Amino acid sequence: MTTQFADEPAGPNEIEAARLLLSRMGVDPADLLTAPEARPEPPDHAIGRSRGGWSTKVHHLVDGNGRPLAALVGPGQAGDAPMFPHLMRHLHVARLGRGRARTRPERVRGDKAYSSKAIRGHLRDRRITAVIPEPTDQAGHRKRRGSRGGRPPAFDSVDYHRRNVVERHFNLLKQWRGLATRYDKLAIVYRSAVVLHAMITWTKALSDTP
Repeated sequence: MTTQFADEPAGPNEIEAARLLLSRMGVDPADLLTAPEARPEPPDHAIGRSRGGWSTKVHHLVDGNGRPLAALVGPGQAGDAPMFPHLMRHLHVARLGRGRARTRPERVRGDKAYSSKAIRGHLRDRRITAVIPEPTDQAGHRKRRGSRGGRPPAFDSVDYHRRNVVERHFNLLKQWRGLATRYDKLAIVYRSAVVLHAMITWTKALSDTP
């Protein structure tokens, strides 16, 4: 899932970048100072059985350039839509100057898995444009209800093409062997590798070294 802010933040200098990295990922620096045994670990260790066997799913929220802003992990059989409010709650983009961190992007792009009344209503209440296609079954159900089905949701098919940046980011993520195939027992350890990959991605993006 991708987000687009009205004014995509310009690249800060290296010192400012180091300060913003954890904030962009929704990671509380205090958590890094907490002993691993004291951190919350899900009972299932974010491992579930999907069609491919035991697996873990990485849920990412990236900006318009494919740079990660929030990352969570869950069991492989879990759906994407239930993780949406948690991803949005972890979205905190620090400003370069004074002011509170930004939590409301201009638009959110997601695939058909995020098409639900709850998600569309959440975005509408926060005045965020939803660029999410309507699945065929939902469109058919709406048409069968006639006038009671309501109007089809607005969808910008041209802007939706920019959602490909999150798929490209996942391709880069899977270049790490320890992320493509999970070897860690604890979910917090596995997610720490996801966060580390995100920090490296941001460091490369903000660095002036070719």
